[in-house]
Amino acid sequence: MVLQERDRRFLEELAILRVVDRDQAKAVAGFGSVTRVNARLLALTRAGLLRRFFLGTSGAQQKALYTLSNAGAKLAGVSHRGLQRRKDESDLGGAFVAHQLALNDLYCAFKFQPIPFPGVVFERWLSFDEAVASSLLPDGYLELRTPAGIVAAFLEADLGTERTAIWGEKARKYVQFGRSGDYERLFGGSRFRVLVVANSERRMQSIRKTVAAVTDIIFWFSTFAALRDGGFFRPVWLRPKGDERLPLIKELP
Repeated sequence: MVLQERDRRFLEELAILRVVDRDQAKAVAGFGSVTRVNARLLALTRAGLLRRFFLGTSGAQQKALYTLSNAGAKLAGVSHRGLQRRKDESDLGGAFVAHQLALNDLYCAFKFQPIPFPGVVFERWLSFDEAVASSLLPDGYLELRTPAGIVAAFLEADLGTERTAIWGEKARKYVQFGRSGDYERLFGGSRFRVLVVANSERRMQSIRKTVAAVTDIIFWFSTFAALRDGGFFRPVWLRPKGDERLPLIKELP
């Protein structure tokens, strides 16, 4: 097959995303129709550049998932960070894949949806295979460039699979990470936020209550439902204390 520049960019993005469904592939590669993205995914799979798996039961309920093959990673010149199963997961229906797909939704929304503020642009995203400090392993890290400077945030996607009490320890680790100077040393900035996105309003409020007992700074909370359709920049965020829903970025003058 003839590899297009769009294909190469898609393979590079897969090194970050690890595993994608069709809708995420459509957003990342910029396809305008389901027919075109289906045809291209099939061609890349047949060429050995992607590996395809299926999530769910047989028949109409199955969802196709795609990850980089070794050949695809080599061709794109990226490290092979394809699907990695945890020891207690025997198939693609496990919590790891569900969590990765949810995190990918956040990445796609920030990078590929229009930002409704002049002069605000997506700067970078980092994924982590190792803890950044003191067993603190964020789900992701985001930077937006604004006329007022960089807005930096760690991302935490919560699907309700962890005990809520764990969030107290996470909050302490993030606060210590900022106060110790490790964040500035590793990332070059002086301040950051922690954006926690939960799978329900109830779960979000439960995490928020736990975090508020530790700190009332740096944390912002929302839900996946509230963030759909470009909702990141609408007033859908709560701080640890208070009931006012805030936008991620204030209106620029």
